[in-house]
Amino acid sequence: MNCAADRGFVILMRVQALEAVLFDWGDTLFHFAYDEELLEAGWEAGLVAIGRTDLPPSTETAARFREHYLPLLWVPGSLEEIEYPELVRELVTSFGVELTDAELERFLEAEHESWAPARQMGAQTHALLDSLRDRGLKLGLVSNAFDPAWLLHRDLEQMGLAERLDAAVFSSEIGRRKPDPAIFLRALGLLDVPPERALFVGDNRHADIFGAKELGMTTVLALWFRADPDDRGIDPDFEAFTPMDVLNVVRRLTGET
Repeated sequence: MNCAADRGFVILMRVQALEAVLFDWGDTLFHFAYDEELLEAGWEAGLVAIGRTDLPPSTETAARFREHYLPLLWVPGSLEEIEYPELVRELVTSFGVELTDAELERFLEAEHESWAPARQMGAQTHALLDSLRDRGLKLGLVSNAFDPAWLLHRDLEQMGLAERLDAAVFSSEIGRRKPDPAIFLRALGLLDVPPERALFVGDNRHADIFGAKELGMTTVLALWFRADPDDRGIDPDFEAFTPMDVLNVVRRLTGET
């Protein structure tokens, strides 16, 4: 048996009986097209939503956010998720203004909505999920996302994903980021599936592939939106250049002809 065939045999043995497929969210099920202009637009929308006249204009508040707080959102190697609502509250307080909980909620909702143009659904996402569900597989989502979970779950509903997923877990809900095992284990627990019977699909070699493999999941690197430059990661069991390549991996693992 050659090395490639031997590796495939080991994977097939490890999967045993595939019960679930779990996905990353951003740049896997949808593309997040970051746009610097939306940062200021978000602050403008948030300030309009709370209707306060004792705050500087959005250009000034957004500039302070960009300089002092934006770097905190993606700290390399950090497994602890930030408390984004409290970060916003802290920034506003730095201008001598205290927000009520209701005002903070309105700000966060309006700011989040202003980023809607950046969230671009994959053309084949629904078809892939439907095909997997038709095979009796449970479907889950595990995402590093700092926005409040109630807004993120609303996004899933608006994208037509909530109805296609059996479980969705965001890092903002549990305070831990991938590759921390806690976030994967929460999703697997909700699905009632052991790691060795689950396939994980994600675009990040470190957060997704390394994290899932450490728990014993079989992994697929999603390459249809981007190629991951993170050199901390490891090689996946499979690579998928289109969403439907994931279906081919599932067919192989389940012995479907």
